[in-house]
Amino acid sequence: MPEKAHSAVAPPAGQALAQGWCALSSLHGRIETHIERALQAGHDLSVREFSVLNVLSGQHDGDGGHLQMKQLADSVVLSQSATTRLVTRLEDRGLLSRYICPGDRRGIYTNVSDDGLKLLEEARPTHDAALREALADAARRPELAPLVAAVERLTATY
Repeated sequence: MPEKAHSAVAPPAGQALAQGWCALSSLHGRIETHIERALQAGHDLSVREFSVLNVLSGQHDGDGGHLQMKQLADSVVLSQSATTRLVTRLEDRGLLSRYICPGDRRGIYTNVSDDGLKLLEEARPTHDAALREALADAARRPELAPLVAAVERLTATY
């Protein structure tokens, strides 16, 4: 019986989409783990804590620079309960504060403190270097290289 010739067949669309998602998830996990280790070692700060301080610093304009807890949760892609726990930890460290909105007593605002801004400034070079290292490592993996290239193209447009 003659042997069938094997040809490269593209995976079904759903499978290709799943493979792409797995690659994207892998890239995210590798980057986050690398940055987490660097921030923890150098600044006793998690990636999530860095993200909260970073988002709040963008809103910081002295008195009144703040975000409501729901806005903060949406910005760092966490549930409101996880954000509340994270904010409590940072508040206990003196890196941010919460206060009731003067115009809406139901609203709670979060604001980064001067100590939080200082720690963020100290940690940013560590974060950025770890991000560059993680992307460079990922670029050497054939399954992740196209995603790294896409990230690099995105950063060129911002």
